[in-house]
Amino acid sequence: MSNPDASASQPRLLVSLATYDEAQNLEALVHEIRNHAPLAEILVIDDNSPDGTGQIADRLRDTFPGIHVIHRANKQGLGTAVVAGMQYAIDHGFDYFLNLDADFSHPPRFIPALLAGMDRHDVMIGSRYVPGGGVEGEFNFKRKFMSTGINWYARLLLGLRTKDNSGSFRCYRVSKLKLIDFSKIKSRGYSFMEEILYWCRTVGCTMGETPILFENRRSGYSKINKREAVKALQIILLLGLGRPFVKRTA
Repeated sequence: MSNPDASASQPRLLVSLATYDEAQNLEALVHEIRNHAPLAEILVIDDNSPDGTGQIADRLRDTFPGIHVIHRANKQGLGTAVVAGMQYAIDHGFDYFLNLDADFSHPPRFIPALLAGMDRHDVMIGSRYVPGGGVEGEFNFKRKFMSTGINWYARLLLGLRTKDNSGSFRCYRVSKLKLIDFSKIKSRGYSFMEEILYWCRTVGCTMGETPILFENRRSGYSKINKREAVKALQIILLLGLGRPFVKRTA
């Protein structure tokens, strides 16, 4: 798969894909990730997808080196899947942990820019809201209002300075993730994206952003719903109210 000498000189990178009903996207996405990050290992975390995504992941693991699969018994939420990926990266000695959505809304062509920023930061965010970033395709007023609103809300309550706090296209320094007590995380779903930045901030992470173009998913359906959005607002509010009492460790 790779040149051992080149691999030895580069940080070990784990790319994580949390999947539920992504059978139409997974194989093509894995190949596209390999095109842009040929030395990366890939971890698929599947929540017992009824469309057979887990079986496709197993076939890819058995066919190509550097692909790993975690099967979970049922749909447990995006946040818990990303935590499982982070813990895997810690337990297996990776240097960087990079997460992206499994539906092609986060084009893998932006992975090199995220990795380049890790020379200066502990967390690099693929951002829609910095100059050069944006959204391609359909992005109606309701979706735009929800996205910009949740980002403003998170910055206000959690003390975040980054612009795109709700997107999951990010790279983290694993040595910093080790300092976070994952048992304190309240979010199971999409509010995890804001919450993990809050905990990264408490352990002294420096954060950067690089522009990306967010694209509409190629196949399948969105998993977010109104109930999930309301829960996210509640969790961010609780974190914000508790913020004065949280001790920063770095």
